[in-house]
Amino acid sequence: MLKPRLVYSTWKGSIRLYGVTSKTVKICGKCYGADDKMTNVTQSIIDLTGRSLHLQKCHPVGILREAIETRLNSTDNAFKSYNKFEPVVSVYDNFDSLGFPINHPGRSKSDTYYINSDTLLRTHTSAHETECFSQIHQAKETKPGFLISADVYRRDEIDRTHYPVFHQMEGCRVWKRGLQNEHIDQLQKSLAILQSQLAQQKTKIVIEDDDSIEGNPAQAYMSDIEVNLCSQHLKRSVELVISEIFEKKLESMRREGTLKLPSELKCRWIKAYFPWTAPSWEIEVWWQGDWLELCGCGIVQQEVLKRAGFEPNSTISWAFGLGLDRLAMLLFEIPDIRLFWTQDERFHNQFQRGVIDSFRPYSKYPGSTRDVAFWLPPGKNFDDIHTNDVMEIVRNVAGDLVENVKLVDQFTHPKKDKKSQCYRINYQSMDRNLTNSEVNELQKEVVKQLINEFDVEIR
Repeated sequence: MLKPRLVYSTWKGSIRLYGVTSKTVKICGKCYGADDKMTNVTQSIIDLTGRSLHLQKCHPVGILREAIETRLNSTDNAFKSYNKFEPVVSVYDNFDSLGFPINHPGRSKSDTYYINSDTLLRTHTSAHETECFSQIHQAKETKPGFLISADVYRRDEIDRTHYPVFHQMEGCRVWKRGLQNEHIDQLQKSLAILQSQLAQQKTKIVIEDDDSIEGNPAQAYMSDIEVNLCSQHLKRSVELVISEIFEKKLESMRREGTLKLPSELKCRWIKAYFPWTAPSWEIEVWWQGDWLELCGCGIVQQEVLKRAGFEPNSTISWAFGLGLDRLAMLLFEIPDIRLFWTQDERFHNQFQRGVIDSFRPYSKYPGSTRDVAFWLPPGKNFDDIHTNDVMEIVRNVAGDLVENVKLVDQFTHPKKDKKSQCYRINYQSMDRNLTNSEVNELQKEVVKQLINEFDVEIR
């Protein structure tokens, strides 16, 4: 049974427990130094670092991970799976090694959980790319590709589709350029296998692809044939994954007696931008009347490969990344992302390894809404209090007992020249009823922490 979390709060950038500011942060059994300037990770987030939902064989996230790994390795067994990387990484690995600009919004404390100025909770699986590429460069790993699955952490809004922890899968494939162009032959042979397997899939994919280079240029060191073959290999690999997992969904729908099933799967490739790939794309799937973005990918920037130890011009590579939670919510028909984290067996007993079945709701507990409105301190502007910082206070107080938080109003008083904001909080448990007294206590703690943290005046 979930209980209200009333003991933890952020305070001056450190972890605070009943008023005692800690100088260290312990995560996954290791201690890290905290500092007043950067530390903003809280105990409620640290408590989630050991859950590893992607390793649970009968959890929707774990079922998808295993299905994707199996299908990609069915072509030529080229991918090494890394599923147990710890979540603490360096700022260099998470941002610098991938070419993130110094002013990129992802680096801000409003978006990222920092342990100190040098370390953080990874915001994406790409934080481990350099390490995995290095394994291939140093011949410590004989397979030319790798798959990374892990939990990632971002300070975010609170609603049914967002959670501060979610799961990503990263895939990369490498070819070393040879004097006799052996890599071209390898690419062509591997691509032929992929195309053959796609042709044999039960679920046929109809592709719309804008492969023009306008606005999506290739890297100068690669030849036209290399760019074309590497791009086609990447896209066919991603299409094979999508065909496989949607076929598993269609199998479930057939068992459930769904009458109208699509005879084919429409997909389209869209030009995109990512700091560590060029050219880059996203793939969208037409599903139940809407285009859904599923995956971002591209040809790996040479600078990323050089940082892993490869000589200039010696290697070509592709990479993709997808969100396992978002895909699992879609395919398993999960209405609220908090369900992934529940300990309730009524959720976990519904799923079995290798099968994509629709979630069957077991209860719907009523929510209880509370508003909190406040005046900002004199001289403060609306953007001085980031919405994510308010969300974090609510999250640390109520944890998974909050279904949604919204900024519903803000205005400037014309006579007093005071600025006001109002947030609406919907308290709702996925597993049990909440009493009014519980909700009132949670709301009281939220108000207290807003005053302590931002010096606001409650209206």
